[in-house]
Amino acid sequence: MIFKSLTTRVIVISILLLVFGISTFTFVTLRREQMQLIDAARESSELLLSTIERSTYNSMRIGNSEDVQTILELVGQNQKLLAVRIFHPHGVVLKSSRPSEVGKAVDDRDYQLFINNRKEGVFFLEGHGEVLGMLKPIYNDEQCHVCHGHKSRIIGLLNVNYSLVETRKRIMDASKLFVFSTIAIISFLSLAIAMVMLKFVKKPLHLLAENMARVEQGDLSVRMKPDGKDEIGRLIISFDSMVDRLDTAKQELEHYHFQQMERADRLASVGEMASGIAHEIKNPLTGIASAMTIIKEDFAPSDSRISIVDEVLEQINRLDKTVNDLLFFGKPAQPEPTFIDINSTIRKTLKFASQHRGSRDIEKKLELQEDLPPVYVDPKQIQQVLLNLILNAMQAMQDGGTLTITTALENSDPERVLIMVKDTGQGIPPQILEKIFTPFFTTKAQGTGLGLAICHKLVSQHNGTLTVSSKDGKGTEFTVSLPALPMPTSENLVEAAAI
Repeated sequence: MIFKSLTTRVIVISILLLVFGISTFTFVTLRREQMQLIDAARESSELLLSTIERSTYNSMRIGNSEDVQTILELVGQNQKLLAVRIFHPHGVVLKSSRPSEVGKAVDDRDYQLFINNRKEGVFFLEGHGEVLGMLKPIYNDEQCHVCHGHKSRIIGLLNVNYSLVETRKRIMDASKLFVFSTIAIISFLSLAIAMVMLKFVKKPLHLLAENMARVEQGDLSVRMKPDGKDEIGRLIISFDSMVDRLDTAKQELEHYHFQQMERADRLASVGEMASGIAHEIKNPLTGIASAMTIIKEDFAPSDSRISIVDEVLEQINRLDKTVNDLLFFGKPAQPEPTFIDINSTIRKTLKFASQHRGSRDIEKKLELQEDLPPVYVDPKQIQQVLLNLILNAMQAMQDGGTLTITTALENSDPERVLIMVKDTGQGIPPQILEKIFTPFFTTKAQGTGLGLAICHKLVSQHNGTLTVSSKDGKGTEFTVSLPALPMPTSENLVEAAAI
């Protein structure tokens, strides 16, 4: 569980890399130190061998072999030198700093150095520890021929046993110092890395996560103060900016929702009031229309007052339509859907709308897809929507034009049918286009502003959509999308035939 934390993983990985790097450096340095100490011992032994060789050479050259023994004994008094000797190539000790071994066989390990043609070797000598054994041949020079003849090339071997106890002790002390230093450095740096990560990474990230949780719970008053301009600081700044935008968006949404609720409440009140007023007006209008019809029957056909009565009756009919719209908008009837042929309904509606006096100079085009599936709608209500859209299109082309009604399947959803009603009128300006479905909004002198609002409401009740697109000066197109029966597949047809 602990390694699920990003900070913990970074700290552990950093410490591991630190341990590996410092340990490698310490190991290399320690090995180098050890080699230097061994080399120092070797150089001291070589220097000693050279000194002894020169001293014994001078004594032997004048035939004074006793001085050679004295020199070896003096040199052998050094505590680091365990033995300084000259032995014959056959392995017999000729001269030695320890007189007791003269005439005896040299130690086998020293003799093996000569046999193996090696100049030095390290071995363990009981009672003395590690020893560095070094050999230096004494060659039979021309001046030595007087005593040794000239047959043998090597007349003796100068051998030194140098104790490495002190050297190993120094190496051990250096190793302990390096190990303790390495542990101390790694511990200090690990602690420093952990403290830095906890303070500058984990703590800000943990605080950021807590504040994000508060924001997720709906508290948009959360703000953080960045401590620097690094990546964490920029992240905190971005977080504050995000919360500011969310807070602004929330306030705007709440304000918009409040406006919509007020508007819905006003519309509900207006609807109730309109329904009440409409009921109060409808009955007197019916009585007035009946009375005017009776009065008209009393006039002679040539009476000029008949035209006045006809105008009154026309205005009464217009008021009656307005009252009916108000009643329907205030309390629309529930749809009674069934499957219908939408093309047949369009043809009937267009034939009825063509009786309108404003349709004479308008060319009507029907571009109906014949293989459409039935649509699931209330026939009367959809006919009301189509009639309203067609009459609006005709009214938009008072100087003539072309009315085109098109049906087709929706490309993205084959279970929906599209009905497009297009005119070639002057179009609708953009500032008005977004308001045309708003109740009581109208640009007509005698309009109520309820026609398109009712159409939109009726289409929505059928799980459909009503949209509009218009270009100022180039006409308007209304598109109705309605649910339809799924198109039959070959498998469905085979099953239907079997039944």
